Amino acid sequence: MPKLCLIRHGQSQWNLENRFTGWVDVPLTEKGEAEARRAGELMVEAGFEPARAFTSVQTRAIKTLNLALESAGILWLPTTKDYRLNERHYGGLTGLDKAETAEKHGKEQVHIWRRSYDIPPPPLDDSSAFPSLTDRRYAGIDVPKTESLKITLERVQPYWEAEMVPALKSGDLLVAAHGNSLRALVKLLFGVSDEDITGVEIPTGNPLMIDLDDALNVTAARYLDEARATDLPSF
Repeated sequence: MPKLCLIRHGQSQWNLENRFTGWVDVPLTEKGEAEARRAGELMVEAGFEPARAFTSVQTRAIKTLNLALESAGILWLPTTKDYRLNERHYGGLTGLDKAETAEKHGKEQVHIWRRSYDIPPPPLDDSSAFPSLTDRRYAGIDVPKTESLKITLERVQPYWEAEMVPALKSGDLLVAAHGNSLRALVKLLFGVSDEDITGVEIPTGNPLMIDLDDALNVTAARYLDEARATDLPSF
């Protein structure tokens, strides 16, 4: 039976600063790097031996994957990077302090932008303020100006079906990505409703191990670091 391990990147600098990050490229903090290394140790302790890895084209996810693989002694693992596993684009909220934004627009409005399934934030008017949004990694790609979780799922799901599902037929997979791209996968795999997915929170650097049957239905799931686990959807 195939296994799928999902890892949200370790704490980033803008996580620490409580800023909306989205598609902007920011580094991991020292804590984030430690979380990534620990994720690799936990995979070894669980006996998880992936055949292939997937990640986004954002540095914090790539670095998390590499540190976890190095810690697990499998830095050589074949890896695919794709923008469709990027974090949700936070539009006009990008770079803003979350607390200050709540004071300006009201907590209720910011909560809607952050947590509603299908209501995106206002679009980002000037992407030139963030050079990583327009660099060559996105050549030929129509970079969005804002995204809801629903829009994020609309890019994640076809990638899952076209690339990851076939790969699972050849072995277990490891995916290092972001809070919202992984929430999109969790919604898809666990059949979470539009309403309930807003309450799903994936902790940084804590591997979520998912057992699947041959039809890729979830049969078991657990976080490898129980002390930092959050509630999982039913399946």
